[in-house]
Amino acid sequence: MMSLYDEAAAHVGIDPSNYAILRKPDRETMVAVPVELDDGTWTVFDGYRIQHNQGLGPFIGPMRVSGALKVDELRALAAWMTWKCAVINIPFGGAAGGIRINPRKRSRGEIERAVRRYTAGMLDIIGPDRDVLTPDIGTDEEMMAWVMDTVSNHERHTVGAVVTGKPIALGGSRLSREAVSYGLRVILRLALEHYHLDESRTHIHIQGAGQVGGTLARLLHGDGHKIAAFSDITGAVYNENGLDIPAILAWLAETGSLEGAPGEYERISNAEMLSRPCDVLIPCAIPNAIHSRNAREVRAKLVIEGAHGPVSARADRILHDQGIPVVPDILANAGGVVVDYFEWVQNRQGLSWIEPVIHKRLARFLTEAWLAVAKFQLRYGVRMRMAANMLAVVRVARADQMRGIYA
Repeated sequence: MMSLYDEAAAHVGIDPSNYAILRKPDRETMVAVPVELDDGTWTVFDGYRIQHNQGLGPFIGPMRVSGALKVDELRALAAWMTWKCAVINIPFGGAAGGIRINPRKRSRGEIERAVRRYTAGMLDIIGPDRDVLTPDIGTDEEMMAWVMDTVSNHERHTVGAVVTGKPIALGGSRLSREAVSYGLRVILRLALEHYHLDESRTHIHIQGAGQVGGTLARLLHGDGHKIAAFSDITGAVYNENGLDIPAILAWLAETGSLEGAPGEYERISNAEMLSRPCDVLIPCAIPNAIHSRNAREVRAKLVIEGAHGPVSARADRILHDQGIPVVPDILANAGGVVVDYFEWVQNRQGLSWIEPVIHKRLARFLTEAWLAVAKFQLRYGVRMRMAANMLAVVRVARADQMRGIYA
């Protein structure tokens, strides 16, 4: 994240004072999270919230529940959220945080007590006008409801807009769970047109069969695209003429794995899938799936990042040198934060939007962001990832300059 920021700042030549400010988070908060375990004993977990920059508005960002939580990753994620909000042009700055606790080794009751205590410890810095928490690794809509309920009990009134990703019954937004996939669908259409690829003959490889990858496969198959390769942690299924995605997704929902899925296909490894020729490769699974050691084997005409950081910084430059454009994550998978913003707006308005309205407004935000990034790319002659980061840095730096520094 920092190397990309440094490169973008150098390209646009931002003021040295702004450069120094944007290099550090505004605030880092750590809290102890004491929890009574089911056996009656007590233990203390660590809780964090990193707030990067509020030049454009209140903070917004993920709350993670993970035993592998690392502060440096949270710092990077908070900054990425700042850049993502700036690229999409929504009035928020970036934040990230969570609890270092392994949800697989703890009961649901222990997790609930940890989430509520963490929320209580963060009451001074979170809120609809301060910092809005969004779901991420290890969290679900019920956990977001616990956060909302804890804040509401302390405030003595319902504070729905303090979190997003809530159940619809508690003010959550429609399309919240599928937002990243619907956003990727919009970006794919724009990218195919921009790079002059024939939409009717596009062969697509999707790495990752989870919420994002699985939903995206269903949407694109319904649009008439050929999904030639589809993978999960066990490997990939490949058919040059297109896979039977509905049957595969039904099997996946039933068994939780692509092993033994019905249909005609060749069983290959994830590494092999990256090296098979295709028009569009969409990695939706893990960070650094494409790295410096395998980037030269990629034979796609276009890569669209569905996951967070699936192409490493070195791999990004290698792909660029090979003439393979990469649509970066801060643009490609921004549908999630856009619908988070929509949920916040709906809560503040006391209204619930219908799905067609959300679809239309999501497409508008992403299309405007795409056009702005493309304009920067043409102006400066840089790869798309750098153009997106440059646009973000310029917007945030300009906001900070206009605000000034209050002592």
